[in-house]
Amino acid sequence: MAGPVPELEDRSTTCAKRLCEADRVLLASHIDADGLTSAAIAATALERAEIPFETVFEKQLDEDAIADIAATSYETVLFTDFGSGQLDIIGDHEDAGDFTPVIADHHQPADRETAYHLNPLLFGLNGASELSGAGASYVLARALADVSDSTPDPDVAADGGTVTASGAANARADNCDLAALAVVGAVGDMQAAGGELHGANQGIVDEGVAAGVLETGKDLALYGKQTRPLPKLLEYASDVHIPGISNDENGALRFLDGLDLELKRNGEWRRWAGLTFDEKQTVASALVRRAVSSGVPAKKIDQLVSTAYVLSEEPVGTELRDASEFSTLLNATARYERADVGLGVCLGDREGALERARQLLREHRRNLSNGIDLVTREGATQKEHVQWFHASDEIRETIVGIVAGMAMGNAGISRSKPIIAFAEKNDEEVKVSSRGTHSLVRQGLDLSVVMGEASRAVGGDGGGHDVAAGATVPKGKEEAFVEHADEIVGEQLS
Repeated sequence: MAGPVPELEDRSTTCAKRLCEADRVLLASHIDADGLTSAAIAATALERAEIPFETVFEKQLDEDAIADIAATSYETVLFTDFGSGQLDIIGDHEDAGDFTPVIADHHQPADRETAYHLNPLLFGLNGASELSGAGASYVLARALADVSDSTPDPDVAADGGTVTASGAANARADNCDLAALAVVGAVGDMQAAGGELHGANQGIVDEGVAAGVLETGKDLALYGKQTRPLPKLLEYASDVHIPGISNDENGALRFLDGLDLELKRNGEWRRWAGLTFDEKQTVASALVRRAVSSGVPAKKIDQLVSTAYVLSEEPVGTELRDASEFSTLLNATARYERADVGLGVCLGDREGALERARQLLREHRRNLSNGIDLVTREGATQKEHVQWFHASDEIRETIVGIVAGMAMGNAGISRSKPIIAFAEKNDEEVKVSSRGTHSLVRQGLDLSVVMGEASRAVGGDGGGHDVAAGATVPKGKEEAFVEHADEIVGEQLS
């Protein structure tokens, strides 16, 4: 197999061969955008290889969830986008003969080994920035295509329809069409640092482009280029703050009115995706001139442009066309316990599942907006090295981390310190989410270590990535957790 990640070729082949030996497989996956795309890639690859399977989702792969999996009659379990961090518990079940685990993940592994473990961190690659869970699943899918004796019917998709999971008109025997979903997962996992994907992710992008399911190119680094009316696109563009436009509805309208362009058709504002190349150049140039004249630093102005990842088989003007918008749509389904809806969208359901996902996205945006308003209004408690807030039951524990990340930089919320957020999980436990910046990571921040060590010090557990991680701790232990976290971050950044 001439796979996209040579370092993982041997291990992915070993894992694929084990799956092909199974009579049937239980596919267990995480529920965020990376987890959903991981599951969709794995499900499509298993179906094309004619390996019977069933899919289950877990918000958190804890001891109870793993015990439930062990209680099933499946002898082979494929874990995607989680499993590495729980390998000690999984390994105990493996030793007991409950099931054989196959793991395609990118999180920090527990101190335990198993034969069928596909993780970039085991091969010198960065799981937080070079390969996502969906990327690991894609590498496994490519290996499955290579070792499987089955050749898919080119007119039949994994969902039984006539399109593949990526929306392409035909399934590919080499599974390269699944690269589009892998890119959506990587973007959803915040791996497009500096505006583009790096490392092993780039190899997947290249395969997607060659397969005709991806297009890339430099474009404005604004969210909503496919779906937002132009005034809203500019008004909500807050990553690079442009005075008189960002967070200013009237200012965005005045800016557009000053351009010699047809900005409305049939009484409706046009969208960025519908503009011609020359029209886009006109808007972008005017934005840069405004930024320069307003004193925006040159480094910030450079961030106005990034690499766009477009799913070329999806309709123009929909969330599914843009990897960033697609990932946000999926996150909206996951955060509201409807992973089945997100999986349906990934597998090509463009009717019921897509409409339900859009409804959930509208609800998700309302909740995020209310959460950000709450955090900005209440502020964060400042420690020497971290800042934190406790949302109690006012922000859902499934979105409190997103809110924390989006609130950084607002009034009273610093971007020079990682932020820690608490929200009620149940009567006994509190969910902890943390977010940093890539700049802090370059200085030594590793929130995976912070969340893991600080939570275990107070009787909980946690982990994740260097720039974003989470934990669960007993109620009443929040301030003790913060003290431990503050000390650890201080040591990392010293």
